[in-house]
Amino acid sequence: MKLMIASDVHGSVYYCEKMINAYKEEKADKLLLLGDLLYHGPRNDLPKEYEPKKVISMLNDIADEILCVRGNCDAEVDQMVLKFPIMAEYCILYLDNRMIFATHGHKFNEENPPLLKNGDILLAGHTHIPKFAKHENFYYINPGSVSIPKEGSRNGYIVLENDKFVWKDFDGNTLNFEL
Repeated sequence: MKLMIASDVHGSVYYCEKMINAYKEEKADKLLLLGDLLYHGPRNDLPKEYEPKKVISMLNDIADEILCVRGNCDAEVDQMVLKFPIMAEYCILYLDNRMIFATHGHKFNEENPPLLKNGDILLAGHTHIPKFAKHENFYYINPGSVSIPKEGSRNGYIVLENDKFVWKDFDGNTLNFEL
């Protein structure tokens, strides 16, 4: 199975369109969203083309292809307008003998990981900074932000295929994450 993993759309029509186009070009089986879909939050500037109502429509058009976890900017009112579940704090996937614990990152994160076995993967967004880190007993992987990247990072996402994580930006630059 090929997954595209993205986080922190924050209501940007411009970057939601880029994300959906990349998803289609990647020919991924599912789009895993790590939260913060519609609202920009009080700590962020408005993203380019901030139009949450249009983002709702764009995401609902591919609702059957989306897996999603709740971000700190997502609320129950957002669930009322989206056709796919967004309220789960985490999602568990398996990659061969490794568990992938996918979450937004505001509760479970690199400094406060959930219980993980040696070699498991913590997949989280929230910081808006792409990152791959090997810790003593787990891997931490963050796709960064689709719409509001921070600390000089670029707008991007991750593709998981054949046990390999590849971070990509919307200009075609890539970075491989080796487990």
